[in-house]
Amino acid sequence: MFKIAVAGTGYVGLVAGVCFAEVGHSVTCVDIDENKVSIMKKGISPIYEAGLEELMIKNYNAGRLDYTTDYRKAYKDADAIFIGVGTPELPDGSANLSYIASVARQIAETVTRDCLVVVKSTVPVGTNDKVEQFIREFLVRDVRIEVASNPEFLAQGSAVRDTLQAARIIIGTESKWAQDMLTRIYEPFKLPIVTVSRKSAEMIKYASNDFLALKLSYINEIANLCELVGADIDDVARGMSYDSRIGDKFLCAGIGYGGSCFPKDTKALDYLARQNGYELKTIKAAIDVNREQKTLLFRKASRRLITFSGLKTAVLGLTFKPGTDDLREAPSLDNIALLLDNGAEIHAYDPIGMPNYKKVYPEGRNKRGSITYAGSVEEALKDSHLCFVFTEWDIIRRIKPLTFKMLMKTPLVFDGRNIYDIEKMEQAGVEYYSIGRRQPHILSAFRAASQGYEAGPMTARPVHKLVPVNNIT
Repeated sequence: MFKIAVAGTGYVGLVAGVCFAEVGHSVTCVDIDENKVSIMKKGISPIYEAGLEELMIKNYNAGRLDYTTDYRKAYKDADAIFIGVGTPELPDGSANLSYIASVARQIAETVTRDCLVVVKSTVPVGTNDKVEQFIREFLVRDVRIEVASNPEFLAQGSAVRDTLQAARIIIGTESKWAQDMLTRIYEPFKLPIVTVSRKSAEMIKYASNDFLALKLSYINEIANLCELVGADIDDVARGMSYDSRIGDKFLCAGIGYGGSCFPKDTKALDYLARQNGYELKTIKAAIDVNREQKTLLFRKASRRLITFSGLKTAVLGLTFKPGTDDLREAPSLDNIALLLDNGAEIHAYDPIGMPNYKKVYPEGRNKRGSITYAGSVEEALKDSHLCFVFTEWDIIRRIKPLTFKMLMKTPLVFDGRNIYDIEKMEQAGVEYYSIGRRQPHILSAFRAASQGYEAGPMTARPVHKLVPVNNIT
């Protein structure tokens, strides 16, 4: 087994370090935040990730896992140092590599023995060549240092499982020494290992993530077209999924992707292409589609309503996906900003994400509207005029249609994740809008004709009577 140091204790670094300890390696995780290190030593994870705290406690107690702010002690005699720090997006779409450079400089000035440096952070193609050169230029002692690329493919909410049961492990190296060492480090995982060059490994990461982003953007565009022509995206996706060339993953239409990977990685690959005089038209399209898709629900609601001003608006789900407290690029952020601008009185609920959300939108008056954080789904829905669903948490999935009808002042629901059954919502008396599926006005048009109504663009409206906003049903 190997002595491993891991730089960074975010989603990438902490999960990697804990999983290396779980298979038997001796691991020290390094972070600059003393408070963060202190709580990790107590078995408390700084991020919400299923199953992570249990493994942290198990391996810390077994003596295989430790945390420190003393990078000199952690790096000096490590067999391998894994870099898992952030590479946030810069305004021009490029990746910020300053954190990588800081760790590389620390390594160069600290190591006392031959060492393999492994970059797990997502970096532009060619970065690992520069990291190796940078370390060698600042190297204090006469030791062997090589850099390998080992991109991660974990999904937030299932990161531990995705690491311990990965579909494959990508290893990018430029020497047999580096390849053999990294292969032996991963041997206890008993998973398929793909060995390639460093640049190919870097490109595999971007190509994989951006392909999935493309797939999501494609199905969202098809969903939008389904609404216009009267098809149902659930039926379309189900029919597509039987084709083994397409598969059944990433075919769920909705209000777009978010998180720390897809938005950043699509922009970074687009930037890389432009820097090399090439235009990735498909990636540009995915970026544009996703930007528009995020606020599709708000636009639907705007067509349905006269105003949002003064309306109690229930918002269910704030994080970019279930199973995480991460808000990065979450569609809720775009929509809540618009709702507040238009005077909505928001009552938001999320089982995990509210503490982080309060840092972005403190409770109280904000712009023309206000935001309050509810203690339960029921509290958020009580006497509300409309409801938006942005995240498909199980507790939100399990809401019965009659709950909307009974608790809301006007049961008007805009579902950005297509999680409710249309027929059951209609039977319960809920006016329900989703993405790419049959909309209420299609069914209402025939009923309206015999009841003195005419079918409008988004719902049936009385011919000679204006419906007050607070009486919409």
